[in-house]
Amino acid sequence: MQQRSRVLGGTLAGIVAAAGLATVAPWPSQATPPGQKTVTATLFERKYVDVAKACTDQLGPAGYGYVEVSPASEHIQGGQWWTSYQPVSYKIAGRLGDRDAFASMVSACHAAGVKVIADAVVNHMAAGSGTGTGGTQYTKYNYPGFYQDQDFHGCRKSISDYTNRDDVQTCELVGLADLDTGSDYVRTTIAGYLDDLRSLGVDGFRIDAAKHISATDLAAVKGKMKDPGFWVQEVIYGAGEAVRPDEYTGIGDVDEFRYGTHLKSAFQSGNIAQLKSVADGKLGSDKARTFVDNWDTERNGSTLTYKDGAAYTLANVFMLASPYGSPNVYSGYEWTDKDAGPPGGSTGWTDEHAKREITGMVGFRNAVGSAELTNWWDNGGSALAFARSGKGFVALNNGDAALTQTFATSLPAGTYCDVVHAAPSSCDGHTVTVGDDGKAQVTVPARSAVALHVGG
Repeated sequence: MQQRSRVLGGTLAGIVAAAGLATVAPWPSQATPPGQKTVTATLFERKYVDVAKACTDQLGPAGYGYVEVSPASEHIQGGQWWTSYQPVSYKIAGRLGDRDAFASMVSACHAAGVKVIADAVVNHMAAGSGTGTGGTQYTKYNYPGFYQDQDFHGCRKSISDYTNRDDVQTCELVGLADLDTGSDYVRTTIAGYLDDLRSLGVDGFRIDAAKHISATDLAAVKGKMKDPGFWVQEVIYGAGEAVRPDEYTGIGDVDEFRYGTHLKSAFQSGNIAQLKSVADGKLGSDKARTFVDNWDTERNGSTLTYKDGAAYTLANVFMLASPYGSPNVYSGYEWTDKDAGPPGGSTGWTDEHAKREITGMVGFRNAVGSAELTNWWDNGGSALAFARSGKGFVALNNGDAALTQTFATSLPAGTYCDVVHAAPSSCDGHTVTVGDDGKAQVTVPARSAVALHVGG
C-alpha cells in the first residue's frame, strides 16, 4: 500500500528552512540495517504510545534492532486500515498519535536500544476530497500548503499496464493522486518532510510504493536530504513487468516479496527441503529485506499469515535462522474483514513480535551474526536443519510427528538451551547436549523447531 507524511509548518518555505535544503549531497551506501542488531519488527497500525511501550517492554529486551511504524501523516478519515495510506498533509495528525506522541515514541525506543523506521508515503496523496484527520480541507489535486494541480502527473487514470513503465510510474495507483516526483518542487517538499521526521529522531524509512516512483526520482529526493539514514523500498517483483526491484538497490534495501511467496510454497507443499535454495533468483542478500508476510500479502493470499498457525511461526523461525537478507517480523492484528482497521484496545493483536519462539530466534540471529550456513540436512520433505558455523544450530519439523535425529551442529561441546522453547536465563529443562564431535541427538516436536546458539 502507500503512505505519505509532512513537516512542521505546513508551507514549503517552512519545510525548506527547517530542513536546510541548499545543496544535493551524496549519501553513504547503506543497505543492510547498520549495527549488530539487524532484525526489524513491524508493528502495523499500532498507536505510537503503544509502540513506545512495546520497545521498552518487549523489543528492546528481545534484542530487536529496529521497529517499523505505520505512516505518521494526516490522512483521510475512515475506519479502514488503508486510510493511513492516503495522506492529505505532512502534519503528524493521524489516528496513531500526534507529533508529541511520535517524538516520545522515538525517544522511548532509542532508550530501549531500538531504532525507528518510519513508513513514508511519497508516491501519492489521496483519491477524493474532504476533511483530513487533522482538520485539513483538501481536494484530490489540491492540498493547501503543499501541493496543487500542477504538482501531479498528467495521467489522471488508474494504472492498467504493468509492462509499460510510464503507465506504472506516472498514472494513478488505485485512483490515488500521483505526485510528479520529477518536479524539483515536489522532490524538495518530500525531502523536507523526511528531514523533519529525521529531526524527531527517526533512523530510516520504508518508502511505500517505491515501484511507482522512478529510481532516478527517488535518488534525487534522497540526495536533497541532509542525512537520509537507512532506506528500504517497496518494489514488488512481477514477471514480465517493466519495473524491476534491482533498479532500486543503489538507493537502499528493497523488500523481497518473492521470499514470502517461496516460504508459503515450501510450507504448504509439505516440502520445506526446497528452502535450501531460498536465495536463488532473488536480490542479493545484502540488498534484500525478508519477511514472511505484511499487511498487503496477508490479505491478498500470496503469503502465509497468522491464520496458518504453526506453519507461520515456523516460517518466521526459518527466516530468523537463515543468513539470507535482513529479516522483518510482521506483527499485525486479527481480522476477518480485509478492510478492517486496527483494534481499539489491547486485544485483537497477533503480538507475533513477542512470541517465545520469535524472541528466542531474534537472540539467535544476534548471537550467530554473519556466521556461514553449514551442515545442511533435510529429509527431502517436512524437516530440515542447518548450522551457523560454530555459532548456532537450528532444526525445523513441519511434520505431524516428532523427529529424533543425530545432527552435526558445528557447536563446541557443552549443554545448550533450546531458545525456541525457553529463555536462555532459565532453560526450564529445554536443553540439548553437544558432544566433543559437535554432534547432538535432538528431538524436534511436531510442527515445531529447536534452536541452539553460543551464549544461550
